[in-house]
Amino acid sequence: MEAMTVENEEFDEKLYSRQLFVLGREGQRKMASAHILIVGLNGLGAEVAKNVILAGVKAVSLCDATPVSVGDLASNPYVRLGDRGSRAEATRSRLAELNPYVAVSAVAYRPEDEWKERVNGYTVVVMCDASSNEDLKRCDAACRESGAVFVAAECRGVFASCFCDFGDHFEVADVDGEPPVSCLVSSITQANPALVAAVDDQRHGLEEGDLVTFSSCVGMDGLNDREFEIVSVPSPSTFEINLDASTLPPYVSSGYATQKKRGKTIEHKSFDEALEDPGDFLLADFAKLERPAQCHRGFKALRDWRTAHGGKFPETFEQAREVAKGTRSGGGGVDDDGGKKNNGGDDGEKSDEDKAILALALGARAEIAPMTSFVGGVVGQEALKACTAKFAPISQWFYFDALETLPASFFDDPATSAAASASSLKGDRYDPYRLLFGEDVAAKLRSQTYFLVGAGAIGCEMLKNWALMGVGTESTNGGVTITDMDHIEKSNLSRQLLFRADDIGKAKASTAAKAAEELNGDMKLRALELRVGPETESEFDDAFYASLDGICNALDNVDARLYMDSKCVFYGLPMLESGTLGTKGNTQVVVPKMTEPYSATRDPPEKSVPVCTLKNFPNRIEHTLQWARDWFEGAFKQSVDDVNGYLKNISSSSRTTSTESAYVAQLEKATPGLKLATLQRVKTALVDSRPVSFEDCVAWARLQFQECFHDSIAQLLHNFPADQVTSSGAPFWSGAKRAPTPLTFDADDQMHLDYVKAAAVLRASNYGLRPTDAVDLRKVLASVVVPPFTPREGVKISATDAEEKENQQQQASIYDEDAQCQKVLKALPPPASLAGMELSPCDFDKDDDSHMAFVAVCSNLRARNYKIPEADVHRSRLIAGKIIPAIATTTALVAGLVCLELVKLVQKDSLKIEDLKCGFANLALPLFTFSEPQPPKKTIAKIPGGKRAGEEWPWTVWDSIDILDRPAMTLKELLDYFADDFGLELTMLSHGVSILYSSFAAAKAKERMPMTIKTLVETVTKKPVLPSKQFLTLEAMLQDDDFEEVELPYVRFQLF
Repeated sequence: MEAMTVENEEFDEKLYSRQLFVLGREGQRKMASAHILIVGLNGLGAEVAKNVILAGVKAVSLCDATPVSVGDLASNPYVRLGDRGSRAEATRSRLAELNPYVAVSAVAYRPEDEWKERVNGYTVVVMCDASSNEDLKRCDAACRESGAVFVAAECRGVFASCFCDFGDHFEVADVDGEPPVSCLVSSITQANPALVAAVDDQRHGLEEGDLVTFSSCVGMDGLNDREFEIVSVPSPSTFEINLDASTLPPYVSSGYATQKKRGKTIEHKSFDEALEDPGDFLLADFAKLERPAQCHRGFKALRDWRTAHGGKFPETFEQAREVAKGTRSGGGGVDDDGGKKNNGGDDGEKSDEDKAILALALGARAEIAPMTSFVGGVVGQEALKACTAKFAPISQWFYFDALETLPASFFDDPATSAAASASSLKGDRYDPYRLLFGEDVAAKLRSQTYFLVGAGAIGCEMLKNWALMGVGTESTNGGVTITDMDHIEKSNLSRQLLFRADDIGKAKASTAAKAAEELNGDMKLRALELRVGPETESEFDDAFYASLDGICNALDNVDARLYMDSKCVFYGLPMLESGTLGTKGNTQVVVPKMTEPYSATRDPPEKSVPVCTLKNFPNRIEHTLQWARDWFEGAFKQSVDDVNGYLKNISSSSRTTSTESAYVAQLEKATPGLKLATLQRVKTALVDSRPVSFEDCVAWARLQFQECFHDSIAQLLHNFPADQVTSSGAPFWSGAKRAPTPLTFDADDQMHLDYVKAAAVLRASNYGLRPTDAVDLRKVLASVVVPPFTPREGVKISATDAEEKENQQQQASIYDEDAQCQKVLKALPPPASLAGMELSPCDFDKDDDSHMAFVAVCSNLRARNYKIPEADVHRSRLIAGKIIPAIATTTALVAGLVCLELVKLVQKDSLKIEDLKCGFANLALPLFTFSEPQPPKKTIAKIPGGKRAGEEWPWTVWDSIDILDRPAMTLKELLDYFADDFGLELTMLSHGVSILYSSFAAAKAKERMPMTIKTLVETVTKKPVLPSKQFLTLEAMLQDDDFEEVELPYVRFQLF
């Protein structure tokens, strides 16, 4: 298949925009010239192909002569029932649909061809279904000879193996993908070695051996643009460099120290060598320290057994035992310390290794979607590392297993074992699941009713996996409900595998559901475009949650996650949670009463930047970008909304004193204390600076340049001269405060012209004017009269946020704001002259090039004012747009792990917390860690009296005080209930943010005593309780006779 090309570009930046923040522009360029051969198009091979095609390599060749079988439908999303021919041919066209820029072809498999001929010309060769060690050795040797990177991987039941050979000498440019660390320098000692301290004792994040460069330093001449090595790190905020600064002039201020990333040379052994001498394994689970070595022996023995049996897999316990024996005798296995291993016979109770090898051998012929999804993400990223030379590869063996997902019956006597019983297999797409987990578990998966929240990257991967697993296909309660209010954008297509270019603009939920139904026609799906939150509880009501078996989050924001977590706690539902950030991914499983909920731990809130820093004292590019975003919002959105609000409220009728007063009152209510500022913006837009042509917009932009980058800076320096000192005698412009320099407009400076053009275009779009290339910017700019700057006396500029607040209060007390408002209103044009007028606001869109062109250049000009290192549009988009970097490999990985936890959840009768796994992965390092979820925190409540007197109640967040079948209960009866059952006095009762009862408000309490709980809630909240709402949540504050508070769970009050 011939791939599309991109004219005048190296790659389609809009398509790969989120991925660019992971791999970088250079990495994307390298991928665009890479050719990958994938040998073996089973489920794993298809997953790897999908991931590298979405990533945007130049070409992918598929090689597999194996005929399509019904078993492929359990793990391969690119084959269909009824496909004929080889797996390579069957998958080619569907894989090619993923990315029109990637040439996807099926290459013929000829057994007579030497591996050298097969691998010649490829950047990477990935083998996904090898049956013999000899085949792997020959392919790897051919790859080494041709200069290709070799990656081999297998998914055998709930076990997986991955091997990487990047050759004897492979240069990695960036081993971890993290952005270079940078800090503002407070001081540098005149010593040997020189000690560097960060401003305000901030953590610099640097380590011994790192390289750093300096920039913008004032003083200590010759330091800028030089490279130094860190020789020691005395504290988190200081470091020493290999510099003798004893003879240098003293450091003054304003310097930045920036880490310079170092590359790394990778030296790998051949497969032949590494098979016998594997070295250290990449460990994933510290609860399974010996498992990688066991798996190494097991996979080697399995391949040897298959070689001896014509490529077949073991099918009986006896054959599985033969594989296990192969790990102990003649199998060339190694023990955990690298020596020969001999465990003796296999009589008696099975050892941990025996169980693992038996499970590997017995389940090897089953390939399931959760495993291929996880391993496909890992292997896909390894292939991309070979293409881009970015991130450290696996060195060299990685083994993974999910042995804990197998039911205990798997190891039963062969006559009854779920794995060995041929009678349990039905010859359909679900046989691999029956083989591993038994028909009971496979049937439970098909009968699940789940709520999938989000249809983005993770949501698409989840739906794909569920379709292959059959989740919900036999549900009696609706199957899978999916909701997502977003619509498909082009940038989604590089990682959201269920969408195509023709789907751009369509709803994500319904499009994903339709694509999932194509994967499995038996899927029961309901797609909605609703946000989850209090406003949609009429749709997602008590009956809806009561019908569910669980909730799966595929969200991208914490607030929605917390909301769904609260629903899981209230309704006692398990929750599957996951998230990604570039090459990092995490998963969490939440089980009622067994684990802590998602809300038990959370990241600290993001630090906000002080207002005075943004307005007057920026020192990082993040500050100037936020300032530019705010300026964009004020100039092109807020002021336009203000004008439209005025036009709607005043100009639609005759303007009178009463209508003006009503409008001003409305402004005060909407924006307290800002009504005058709002009116002044309206006057500026309609009177002072209203354009009638694009030339007027250019002139306006030129004046804005003068105000923002020259006059305001000059005024700041007038108030705080460069030699200003504080009351303590210290320089004012020191530490985090950088003395700025006003910019003089220069028509020969491209950045200055870019600002004017970008601002003029946006201004023109506000007023419905058409920008034209025919306008000679330089000519128009030459005609603009720019008033000379004259310092204004009496202007107060705040040095801190506290001063800013005080200044605002003083300003408010100086003049009559209402009188000023009326004065501005009188200056506005009469309503008749504005009939039919409406401006067009610009809602900032990080993917709109015209918006980012302005924000980036505006930020960089301000950075130039303050000598802050500038950022290109690409990096500015990441920071200003608060973009979450994303790549398909990580998404596939977390979706696979989540689905393995789902398999455990359906076995709830035998579920133990030690079987559950919360995972974290960083594919860049690479790093994998798995751990048990934490149990919920217990609170011991000592019940002082009533029916439960003397009881010690160890309750958790999963517990509640359930008041059932008493819908007519009054507030008085609720007080009596707590006194009678617990011997406690109710002192306060609340529902959400509303206080329903307080013992301190005697008058209101007396009035509300006879009210039913439902009436009380409706009266206080002034909102009716939804007819479908079966339960109310009440928070009770209780105290004993000694006035000591006794903490109890929330109240779950049943209405019907």
